Formats: sequence, structure tokens, C-alpha cells
Amino acid sequence: MSTLFRTKNVEQSIRDTEEPEHSLKKSLSALDLTVFGVGVIIGTGIFVLTGQVAKNSAGPAVAISFVVAGVVCGLAALCYAEFASTVPVAGSAYTFSYASLGELPAWTIGWDLVLEFALGTAVVAVGWSGYIRSLFDSWGWHLPAYLSGR
Repeated sequence: MSTLFRTKNVEQSIRDTEEPEHSLKKSLSALDLTVFGVGVIIGTGIFVLTGQVAKNSAGPAVAISFVVAGVVCGLAALCYAEFASTVPVAGSAYTFSYASLGELPAWTIGWDLVLEFALGTAVVAVGWSGYIRSLFDSWGWHLPAYLSGR
């Protein structure tokens, strides 16, 4: 049971990042950063879907939910700032939880991060499919109902 909650100390984490096979290398070019920026801009289009659902279903409570979400995001940013000052290595919630809570919680959080990225990808895919369907409709090409999600 104790092996499930063993932690990795900060000094070991720093030593691991100083090894050549574990170090992060700067490899992004100007083109990579430009494509990344365009992807982020397009990815934010998913908020159009959020706005449509809010308009049709939620009403003015959406403004309150955005304020609450903003406060929670600010608190999460403060937590990450504290973690980053305590464990000064590249990483995320996985690295921080490994150093503070142990191996099993870090493993759980790591898989939660995978689930979060998969869910985010699914939401972006829904947004893109709506854009493609709209583009096809404007060209007069109508997808069958089983492909269009209508």
C-alpha cells in the first residue's frame, strides 16, 4: 500500500530533467508557432456552439456561470503558480501530484488529463463538423441525415 503513495522528491525531479534524454528541446519554428496560433483561433470557434446553447436553453444565468468560471480559473491559476514555484520542473498536474500526493493519485490524474484532452478533441470535432456541414449546405450539397447529425 505504501508503494501506491510514494512520492518523488523535488530534487529527483530536477535531476531527471537535467538528463539529456529527459530534457525538453526548443524545436518550434516560426511556421509551427503560426500554425499553432491559427489552430487556437479556430479552436475557439467551439464557443459559438456554447453561445447558441446558452441562448436557446440557459438564458441570463450564463453570465453568472461565466463569472463563477472566471473566479475558479483564477484560483486554479494561483494553485498552479504555487505548484510551479514548489516543483520547478516542466510538467502539469501529474508532476505536481506525483511530488505531493504520490504515485497512485498521480496515475489517476494523468488518466484524467487524457480523458480531458479526448473530450476537448470531441468538442472541437463537433464544431468542425458543424462548419463543414454548413459549408456543404451553402454549396447545395446536403449530407444524408445519418451523416449530418440532424
